[in-house]
Amino acid sequence: MIICILAGGPPDCVPNLNIYKEMDASWIGVDRGVYTLLENGITPRAAFGDFDSVSETELEAIQNEMRDIHLYPSEKDETDLEIALNWAISQNPAKLYIFGATGGRLDHLLANVQMLLREDILDKKPASEIFIIDKTNILTVKRPGIHQLKGYSEKKYVSFVPATNEVKGITLKGFKYPLKNRDIKMGSTLCISNELISECGTFSFSEGILMVIRSSD
Repeated sequence: MIICILAGGPPDCVPNLNIYKEMDASWIGVDRGVYTLLENGITPRAAFGDFDSVSETELEAIQNEMRDIHLYPSEKDETDLEIALNWAISQNPAKLYIFGATGGRLDHLLANVQMLLREDILDKKPASEIFIIDKTNILTVKRPGIHQLKGYSEKKYVSFVPATNEVKGITLKGFKYPLKNRDIKMGSTLCISNELISECGTFSFSEGILMVIRSSD
């Protein structure tokens, strides 16, 4: 199963959803993201949020189009996106794509990225792959092991960012800047802006957690 979540981030950071509409996926809307999905001809399977970012008329339109709406107070211990993510994870999807989670407020961006580092989410990998996607970036998180990365012409840059104090034994093959058994610490920029030079590259590491980010200019 594939689940796509559209949060309520700035619309100008959201990629063209038509690219993803062709997938056999269940769509989930978060706050204003629900209305945006309806505007794009996508009826979400479920909606989550306090809906403080939509007008009364827009909320009424959402309620007229949908049945499964989870309405929460604005004062709560979790963000709307985290509530939706928890629900999505409980469905055990093979892939989970999150849109509308970047841009705007920096605190929300950092919190959204850090949610992917929760132990309960990491423990589901590799059963569930989770990606945060915007117009220029695709971000995912990897545990130690051997991983493959296929070429992607629109997002030529590949960065590997430590999400733990240290990531050990990084080896990169098929990249413009290869590495062999290097240890990098949090804060290092050694693995920023690499590029694939083959159809399929391989990266591996033995300890730590690594964020993998593919970016375009």
